[in-house]
Order: sequence, then structure tokens, then C-alpha cells
Amino acid sequence: MKLRSFFQILVAVAIGLLLTAAVGFYWLTSQSPLALLRGGAIANPTAAMFVPKQSPVMVSLLVNPDRLEAFRQLVARPGNRRRSRTELNQIEQTLLGNTDLDYRRDIQPWLGEEITLAVTSLDFDRDRQNGAQPGYLLAVTTKDAERSREFLQLFYSQQALAGTYELAFEQYKGVNLIYRRPLAEAVANNGNLPSTLTSAVIGDRFVLFANSPKVLRSAINNVQVESLSLINSPVYQQSLQNLTKPRIGLSFVNLPAIAALIANEPNPELDPSQVPQTLTIGLALDKQGLVAETALQGTSTEDTKLTLSEPVKALEYIPKKAALAVAGVDLNQLWTRLSAGATQDDLSQLLKQSIASLESRWNVDLAKDIFSFVEGEYALSLLPRSDRVNPDWIFVAEKTAGADAKIEHLDNLAKAEGFSVGNLSVGNQTITAWTKLITTTKLVPSQDDGLMKLEAQVRGVHAEVENYEVFATSIEAMAEALEGRSNSLIAQEKFQTAIAPLPPPNNGYFYLDWNSAQPAIERQLPVIRFAELAGKPLFDHLRSLSISSYGSTDGVQRSKLFFRLGNANAT
Repeated sequence: MKLRSFFQILVAVAIGLLLTAAVGFYWLTSQSPLALLRGGAIANPTAAMFVPKQSPVMVSLLVNPDRLEAFRQLVARPGNRRRSRTELNQIEQTLLGNTDLDYRRDIQPWLGEEITLAVTSLDFDRDRQNGAQPGYLLAVTTKDAERSREFLQLFYSQQALAGTYELAFEQYKGVNLIYRRPLAEAVANNGNLPSTLTSAVIGDRFVLFANSPKVLRSAINNVQVESLSLINSPVYQQSLQNLTKPRIGLSFVNLPAIAALIANEPNPELDPSQVPQTLTIGLALDKQGLVAETALQGTSTEDTKLTLSEPVKALEYIPKKAALAVAGVDLNQLWTRLSAGATQDDLSQLLKQSIASLESRWNVDLAKDIFSFVEGEYALSLLPRSDRVNPDWIFVAEKTAGADAKIEHLDNLAKAEGFSVGNLSVGNQTITAWTKLITTTKLVPSQDDGLMKLEAQVRGVHAEVENYEVFATSIEAMAEALEGRSNSLIAQEKFQTAIAPLPPPNNGYFYLDWNSAQPAIERQLPVIRFAELAGKPLFDHLRSLSISSYGSTDGVQRSKLFFRLGNANAT
């Protein structure tokens, strides 16, 4: 064989091996659970064709649950995989607990790549005598229409054998509906019961479930009359365009309608001429948790620019053990926007309660006396204390023109409240403290009367460090703030990991260490306990929550949230 021919064969073999390797790599990555990092099997919910335009909320999972399970098993540590499998089994048992169904046996063989749940109406029967009857629709894709029909037959046969229900069959616009109804009301209601489980297989692609035959008939009408369907709503289509990242889940919320649903108002006064306020959420997987991309429409007409290419330096004065941290630029402008758009929801209440707590401790109007001069960088943090109920707060503000006069005004307010304003030394740093002498009684076992003792009560302290003014609610908190960058939150791996999925440019960060902040949040917001019960799998593994805003353009406010997940006992 000639040398040239040998090299030609060698090159051909090498190219063949490279092509084989490339094809193999593509197949492995496309079939691997890690492919979910690039999004689900479909980009947008196809079942939105069954959902009406006025739907208060629609939530879709755009990937088969088995692929999510495989992903979780892959990213979990080997020692935690059995526990992960046990938790998933518990979820399946909870969802199917009141039936004789088994997920692996009865549902898994035909379940496709999409599961969509929607509230279709606030009161589907519009009968005020029986109160609000929200309409619920569950649409899932099927990869085996015949198996899914067999599943429905099995499920409803079990219901009929129980003796309290009979099965009803109805042909509606070419679709076979099947539902159960109590025997005593079977004839009188003729299938129009206020609430009864109804199902249908649509072609060879969808299996639908609803809480009334009327809800399912409306879903079929939405497909046949395109103008009724959410999928053809301009507002919905615009919302989808605002989410650019691959996703495995999507939520679309009509805010006025969902507020009416929560308030149990079946007939809210909504202006049809106005574009509804909507919140669209795209959910993506990350190796360490979940990333949510949000688009809020209809709440703002003012465009805002992105201001930060990196975290603000003010975070260097926030201690590493902070349970909560908020950082950004121009707090005065932010507070003005928040105040203008404040609502009565729980998040707003938490913010108001936190502000009220600080104002009570310092006896100041934060918006007027402090926020008004913070036009540069700022950072605010909460430090939990194991030895007392009230946490400490630290506030850091970059000094701009007029700041010194405002700080002097705060000192004068403290003097007016009867506090002494003087200097103390903390390490090598001089700080200003607001103190008041108070008397306390110390009981002595050998004496009938207690000993009177004078103590200095510290209302607050502040210090100028570089070009920042640092405020704290105690000397202890100030000492921690002054310990240096190596001991700060921004230097910690947990914080850097929490903000990594929220790349700049942005408008700052909100960071919550869930394990540290949970007790304080539960005290301030008892309703969070119900959220923890409803989302137990998430909250059991939640380690931190981080949020960043990406400004507002054309009336759409964008943000990202990262839920960092881990073992229940991890730090």
C-alpha cells in the first residue's frame, strides 16, 4: 500500500469516527436528563387552546414528570437519591391518595409532555344562589390515546362500583364526554350538575378533566371558535414574547381576576376596555435549583434603565450571617415607585411591617428622613439574634450631596427624643451612638429589695466609613458591619452562588437565606405557613431565594428569581 493511500484511509477513518462521536454526543445530550437545562419538549402550552381569554390563571408543566425525576436523580448526590425517590413516591401517593390508581401502572404508560391546569372562570354556572363555583380544567397530552381511554374506563368503572355514582355519556360536537353523577340526582339534572368530574379524550393528543360538563363543553367551544381561546389573545401572545429563556414550565396570571378569585367575588367589576394586568412566569431548571423569569404587564408605563454591571460595594458592610439583604442604587427613586404602586397583598404588608418596625425603634420617618438622601448605592440587611426576638438591622448608604445635613438632622431627632448623641470607639472606628440612661432592678437572693442599676440603652448607631454612612440598631451589629470584606456577605460562596443565575446588568438584588429568615418571616406573615404546607417539597429543600429586576420597557417589568435548593439539613 502506498503511503498516500494509507493516509487517505486514515483520514477517512478519523472523519468517520468524529462523525460517529458527534452523532453519539448529540444523541446522549438530547436524551440525557441534562437536556432539560435547555428547556422542555415544547416551548409554550398547546393546551392553551382550551383555556378562555378571561382565565384567572393557567399553569403548565412542559415536560414529562418522569424526565424531571431522572434529572433530579442525576443531579442529586448518590447518598440522597433514595430519599429523592421516596419523596417523589409520597407526592404521587398524595395526589392519588383518594383513588385506587397507581401512577406507574395506570398513568405513566400514556402521559405525554404537557400538563396544564387552569381556572377557566370565577363562577361557571353564574348562579348566585349556590355561591361562586370556579371552573377548573386539567389538560394533559397523551402519547397513547388508546391507553388513555382505557385509563378513563378503569377510573370511572371504579367510581360506579362504589355505588354512590352512575356514569353518564354525552356526545358534544364530535367529542365523547364521560362524567359521574350522584344516583339521586341523575335524571333530574340531566348532566348539568353544579360540580361533577368530567373527562374526554380529544383526538389522539389530549385528555381533558373538568369539574363540570359545562366547563368541558366551554373548553371545546374555545377550540372551535378561535376568538374565545387564550392562545389567540394578543395580551397572552405578547406575554410569551417577553420571556426569552428556555423553560420547563409556564404560568399566566390575570391579576384582577385572580384577586377576585381569592376574595371569592364571582362578578368583579372589571373594565373590559382596559388591558388587564398580567403576570407571566417562565420556569427553568438549574443544576442547583429553579430559575423563574417574570414579565409583569399593565402596571407601569414608565421605562426604567438598568443601572448595575456588578453588585454594589455597599454589600461589603453586610455581615455574612445576614438572613436578608437588599442592595441597589437610588433608594429614593425605588421607594417612590413602590409607594405609588403599593397594594394590599402580603408582600406589601411584609415590607410595610418591616419599615414600621424600624421607624418605631428609631422614631423616624424613613422615607422622609433617610430614603430621600439615598441617591447612590445602598444595602439593607436583617441579622437574626438567637438571644432575643427582635433582629438587628444594618443600613448602608453611599454619601451624596446633602447627606451630611440629613445625618445631622437624624442626630437632632434623637436629641429631641431625649437621647444623648456621643462618640464611641469600635476597634479603630469612631461611631456615633444614640443612648439613654435607664434604671433597672437587679434582684439579689440574700436581700429583700433589689439593687437599682443604671444602664445605657442604645437606640441606634452610625458611622462614616470611606464614602458610606453605616447605620445599625446595636453596637454589636455595627461591629459586625465593620469587620471587613472577608467577613461580608458578598465574599461568601453561598451569596455568589445565589446571584450567579441573575447576571448583570440589572437593578440590584434581593437575597433571602431561608433557614435563617424563616422564623422571622413566619412571625410577620402567618399565611406563609399555609404556603409551606402547599409547597412542602419546595420549602423542605429551599436554601435561599434571590431576585433581581431587569427594568421596565414598553410597560413590561421584567425580573428573575432563583430558588436555590438542597438537602433539607444542608447549609
